[in-house]
This record gives sequence, structure tokens and C-alpha cells, in this order.
Amino acid sequence: MTTEPSGRRARGAACLVVALGVYLGAAIGCLPAEEPAPPGAVPAEPVGAAAARLSPAADAPQAERTPPAPAERRREREAMVRVIRDVYGLRDEAVLAAMAAVPRHEFVPPAYAAQAYADHPLPTAHGQTISQPYIVAEMTRQLRLRGGENVLEVGTGSGYQAAVLTHFTTHVYTIEIIRPLADSAAQRLKRLGYGTVQVRCGDGLAGWPETAPFDAIMVTFTVDEVPPALLGQLKPGGRMVVPVAGTDGMEWLTVVEKAASGEVQTRRILPVRFVPMLREDPSRR
Repeated sequence: MTTEPSGRRARGAACLVVALGVYLGAAIGCLPAEEPAPPGAVPAEPVGAAAARLSPAADAPQAERTPPAPAERRREREAMVRVIRDVYGLRDEAVLAAMAAVPRHEFVPPAYAAQAYADHPLPTAHGQTISQPYIVAEMTRQLRLRGGENVLEVGTGSGYQAAVLTHFTTHVYTIEIIRPLADSAAQRLKRLGYGTVQVRCGDGLAGWPETAPFDAIMVTFTVDEVPPALLGQLKPGGRMVVPVAGTDGMEWLTVVEKAASGEVQTRRILPVRFVPMLREDPSRR
């Protein structure tokens, strides 16, 4: 495995992007920039009817306000996409279209619905978060999906990222370590019309051997190194996007590319902050 560090110019640009995001988030009253989803390590098992047993305490409290009309939510979504395009400079039209199509407010707890399209992460349940919209868009862009690929997401969370991925392919598989999150995400995705997404509860770092190899893999929590099992399930010519903790004390969004020869190269994209990897399901304690 060879590592290709980013140059000073790229690193400076990345830091500027993050600084802009922090500035905008502060301007609209955001939470700390703590990034996305879950998983960790328990035996894999299919997601089923356990969603019906979810306790109301697992979700944020209901906000006592009249929900915005669909047209208003659409305008908020369009404004979110403009920030991604004009502030961050992300110009991939397919990614922007996917972000504009998915109703993000359906994937956040009711208490945070009013902030659904703000440019910062939001808490969900069990100490997890839904990622900042720009980060969702950038990670999707880095996979370079063209349509029809076999894609694995590790860290389902609310299911939002998986829903975005369905706008590129119907072959989306996602793994979540926390049983209540996996069940609620599966239920939510089906209700919203993203029923092609296959959700599994289990050890995300073990991947999904039965449906491997994958053209693209996305990990939505921080790891200390590129997970070997996931690398083994990545096709030659495939790409993985994963937050990796660096020896410099920072976390870096990292792109992993596997050549047709099997040679692997990694490249840092920008500094990020994600939730840490979980080794067990906290809902079972």
C-alpha cells in the first residue's frame, strides 16, 4: 500500500473549505461539527420487525410546531444545494441533483426538523449524528459513481446517505451496528420509496461478503486505519471513502483506490470530524 499525501495547496484549500463551513454554521446557530454515523463489531443479522419495539426514548422529543409545507421544504433544500455549489464549489451536477431530491427533513428527529437543511450535522439517537450536507455530497462525489455500481455503506445511521446513493444505483447495501438505528432506517427508507436499499445490522468492519465485491465503499465513522476486510471486498478499479485518524491528531477524509493490478493508493482529501467507531451496540447494554 502506498500513501499519496496531499500537497500544501490542496491542504490549504481543504482547511479553507472547513473554515467556511464552521463560519456559516456559527452564523445559523449550529451544533459542534461532530460528524456522521455508527457501526462496529457484532455478528451480522438481518433487519426485521424489531423497529416495532423501538422505545420513544430512542428518538428526540417532538417539536410542538406546525410542520412546514412541502413547497417550503423544497425551497430549503434548494438553498442547501446552492450553499454546496456556490460556497464549497462542488459542481458535480449528478451529486447536486441527488442532494436536491432527497427529503433530508425526513431523516432527522422531529425536534431538529427546522434545522434539517442547515449546513451542519445534527444529533439523531444513541449518540450518533446525521452528517453535514456538504460532507454527504463530497463523500458521494469522491466515489465517482456513474450508475449501476455495487455500493457498500458502513454506518447507516438514519439512512440519509444511503438514500442519496440510490440516485446513482439500485445496488446499495448498508450496515449499522446499533439495532434500533438499523431497524428504524430500514423502515424509513422503505416508507420514503428507497426500498431497494438492503440494510443489515452487524459488524460493519467485516463488510458484506455475500454481496461483495463492491465498486465503491463508504465508511461514515472514524477508523485508525483502512479496514483490511473492506479493502479485500473492494473491486480492482474501485474506490473507498473513509475518515482515518492521522498521526497528526487530526481526522482526514481519505480516498482509497485499488488499481487493476491490486496496488492500493490512499489520498487525503480534507480534515473532518466523525463519530468514532463502535465496538458494540450501546442499545443492548
